[in-house]
Amino acid sequence: MHVVIIGAGIGGLAAAIRLACAGLRVTLCEASAAVGGKLGAVEVAGRPVDVGPTVFTMRDVFDALFEAAGETLDDHLTLRRSETIARHIFADGARLDLYADQARSEEAIAAFAGEDAARDYAGFCDRAADIYATLSPIFIRAERPSGPFGLALRAGPSGLPGLLRIGAQTRLAKSLSQQFADPRLAQLFARYATYNGSSPYLAPATLMLIAHVEKAGVWLVEGGMTQLAAALRGLAERCGVTVRCGASVASIDTVQGRASGVSLVGGETIAADIVVSNADVGALASGRFGEAAAASVDPPLASAERSLSAVTVAFEAPTCGLTVLRHNVFFSADYRREFDEIVRERRLPSDPTVYLCASDRDDHGALAEPARRRGRERLFLIINAPADGDGPDFDKEEVERCVTAAFSRLRASALQVERPDWEAIRLSTPSDFERRFPATGGALYGRASHGSTASFQRPGARTKLPGLYLCGGSVHPGAGLPMAALSGRIAAEAILADRASTRRFRRAAMPGGMWTRSRPTATMPSR
Repeated sequence: MHVVIIGAGIGGLAAAIRLACAGLRVTLCEASAAVGGKLGAVEVAGRPVDVGPTVFTMRDVFDALFEAAGETLDDHLTLRRSETIARHIFADGARLDLYADQARSEEAIAAFAGEDAARDYAGFCDRAADIYATLSPIFIRAERPSGPFGLALRAGPSGLPGLLRIGAQTRLAKSLSQQFADPRLAQLFARYATYNGSSPYLAPATLMLIAHVEKAGVWLVEGGMTQLAAALRGLAERCGVTVRCGASVASIDTVQGRASGVSLVGGETIAADIVVSNADVGALASGRFGEAAAASVDPPLASAERSLSAVTVAFEAPTCGLTVLRHNVFFSADYRREFDEIVRERRLPSDPTVYLCASDRDDHGALAEPARRRGRERLFLIINAPADGDGPDFDKEEVERCVTAAFSRLRASALQVERPDWEAIRLSTPSDFERRFPATGGALYGRASHGSTASFQRPGARTKLPGLYLCGGSVHPGAGLPMAALSGRIAAEAILADRASTRRFRRAAMPGGMWTRSRPTATMPSR
């Protein structure tokens, strides 16, 4: 059996590895010159700067990929567990570091906001751990359930109490305001909704499980995050996967109502028994891969249904004043107003919360020797933005105001950063992300998790077109590196399960010398 996978993002790489380990022939087609999808880097002043995902968590997901091939992740990637999760700087000038060690975080929060706040945090950690333990086996690491009722059936009678207490019907910001008396702590943990591109004022309280995931382990990747993509490509090729970069797919081909391969932009066709799309599902829905593929998924998302996009700024500059760590968050003065501007008014925030990744720093703030010698360090800023990149380009003046406000937020927090000229900045806007990932509006996480049922509306691995499967950050279980990898595993498992079910029906000898073959079981949609 031959499988063609469209897109060598983390989901496509994970699916390719799993299928190749199962003995299938796999060809991985990637339009760009490098694998990794949104996991990428740009060159600033002659040095690479990570400009995609910057946080590595849930390493067990990636350990499992290497173990499936008889290898170990540590043999191909140098990881160091970070003691500090992130440094948080608030509009009032207060600063709070959170740690992988919960006891250290409780001590820091007690010094920051008092003993009662530390107890609030301990209760929050217990709740986040409970939500993760409840949802991990039946939702996060499993095939997408049909809906809340399907999830309840999967949980069974013993799991129902856990489902009832996880807070799916309550919005995250509201739940946190009840959990924490100090509004700064509520703001801090509300930020986890943005990890999958959602507003904390519309997303369910279940997203607080992300805090548990980070507390369970954040790792620093030596050489930058793109080394993860390189390690996965190497593993895929050692498993026998054919990786073809610069191979842009023009259409998903069909024969007799079934996916039969792909046609490349240059006219080449690749026949296959199975096609897996790791492209954003919006690209399929918009018809970019043909009418049959478009009809196999739900219609394109409306603008209001999309996850957040971003304005990102990569540059090199000297810094002084506040010492930053690898991961830092500078919070706006009015979080609700910020999300009203983005989600309701559909414009760039006037006072943005700014995430800053300092590539040359470790989790204690120590500056790497090459950067110290240069007197300049690599910095990457992320500012949340509406995913309207498929409309008129954001006005240059609006982008300029937003970026200026971001630097003002840093300076107001005592971090002095010399802002480079525009020509020295590598800037991306929602329009740029739309050009890189067509038919998304620049949405970086697929569908926003707004409302208690939004997670069930993400497509599953199977589609309405037999032989076509999905993986990637826009499908179940969601966005982020480990989730994309899990989607690849789930897609591979669906393919292997469907293959096993059809192989039960083989040619059978019949009296009189005739034979018959039962019609293959069609791949049914999971929705």
